[in-house]
Amino acid sequence: MSIYDLERRTKTYIAGDWDGDRDAIDQLHKWNSSNYWGLHFVDVHEFTSSSDYSLNCSIKRSLRERMSISKKFVLIVGNKTNSVRSGSCSYCIYNYTQGVFCSRNMVKDNRSYVQYECDLAKNSYQKDDLDIVVLYNSVNVNRNLCPEAIRWCGTHMPMKKILSNGYYNQIDWDYNSVKNVMK
Repeated sequence: MSIYDLERRTKTYIAGDWDGDRDAIDQLHKWNSSNYWGLHFVDVHEFTSSSDYSLNCSIKRSLRERMSISKKFVLIVGNKTNSVRSGSCSYCIYNYTQGVFCSRNMVKDNRSYVQYECDLAKNSYQKDDLDIVVLYNSVNVNRNLCPEAIRWCGTHMPMKKILSNGYYNQIDWDYNSVKNVMK
């Protein structure tokens, strides 16, 4: 089955710094796969994948295809989301030619995967084809950590909350808030 055989705009697209914020991404999937929690979404990444040895341009093409069947874009923002460089053609082994095209005749693109995904999401959001949810792996919303393209788009909220019992504070996941915004 091809990704194009899937129903259009019904999936959820999750993006983020998979190294720095894996805990938050894993928490979303944990809530989604548990029968106890009521959060439910279909992750578009379950239908197609790129191998780690794919070219950055091939991976970006796959990301664009996934975005085209998504109705909701969820970005997990952490301390390093805005500075992640993975996906930039400047790190590709085929980027050694002069001009607009690389040695594989692909257009050079020095945006990271996260920047690329956010640009795609903003374009779809502006066409009313996509909802944007930005979840901060924190107890606060700090839009300076969010990529510029979607800094002022969609719904922004923290994924965590502070619990206090009068003696000490504890930081925990805020399931109910995340569930409400993911509906």
